[in-house]
Amino acid sequence: MELMRKWVQVITGFLINAYWAFPFTRTIYQGPLKVICAPGLNCYSCPASTSYCAIGALQQLMAGVRPALENGQYFLGFYVLGSIGVLGAFFGRLICGWACPFGFVQELIHKIPSPKFGLPRPLKYVKYFMLVFFVFLLPLLVVDQFGGGHPWFCKYVCPAGTAEAGIPMLLMQPSLRTTIGWLFYNKLIIMTVFLVWAVFVSRPFCRTTCPLGAFYSLFAKARLVKLRLDEARCTKCGACHRVCPMGVKFSEEPDDVECISCMACMNEACKENAIYLEVGGVAFGRPPQPRVPAKGEAP
Repeated sequence: MELMRKWVQVITGFLINAYWAFPFTRTIYQGPLKVICAPGLNCYSCPASTSYCAIGALQQLMAGVRPALENGQYFLGFYVLGSIGVLGAFFGRLICGWACPFGFVQELIHKIPSPKFGLPRPLKYVKYFMLVFFVFLLPLLVVDQFGGGHPWFCKYVCPAGTAEAGIPMLLMQPSLRTTIGWLFYNKLIIMTVFLVWAVFVSRPFCRTTCPLGAFYSLFAKARLVKLRLDEARCTKCGACHRVCPMGVKFSEEPDDVECISCMACMNEACKENAIYLEVGGVAFGRPPQPRVPAKGEAP
């Protein structure tokens, strides 16, 4: 299953970054596919990207609210929220584990031999602050002289944008190097911190900072695809705790919103078949319950 997940991550990455003419055009793709929402964190300005970034689009949506209201346009486009809302309702944070390019990069970096460390659980709440403050409030409330907001998370924080767009565009268009200032160096430092951190801690950006992961986690209780725990089979051995890349203690908190459904606990750790996949209420991979002998019947 882990091999299958890796292939899904690779294929998804290529599908949402399929514009391989960029070395010749030296520009980003602007074709009709650019209206499609990338399921994971994937920068709109990546030269190879054929899709838009949901977090970037959410910020643009909020940044345009006040100008729209001032011009008497009393409507709000829900295409972006609807797109990622549908993805969240179906898959939740499974997308983080199976379809996010930056999550995949962190997993690869974490394979570098080094001491490995855990992550303090309170840090997981930082990403909700990022979602509310940087994605919704700042673009809506802090505006320029023309009344429009800015994509604060993309502009000041996003390490995926620096890796996928900032650095490649500087390499393709040398003229942009004259515009480099403190903003670029600030984001370069942030990217470097997270990539180095990923060597020692599994998926640090996903666990602490990613606003898209925070959004998908809101659907943890209601999503159609999820992992379930068979309490009757579970021996509380803790094997599932040791393999989880997100620090989830599945046998204790099977509905933990941090679970990305990578299935490492189900396929690599649990020897009792106590963890199974459920899709829309239908169980997959759950062994039949042992038959209980009737009263007076020999077992």
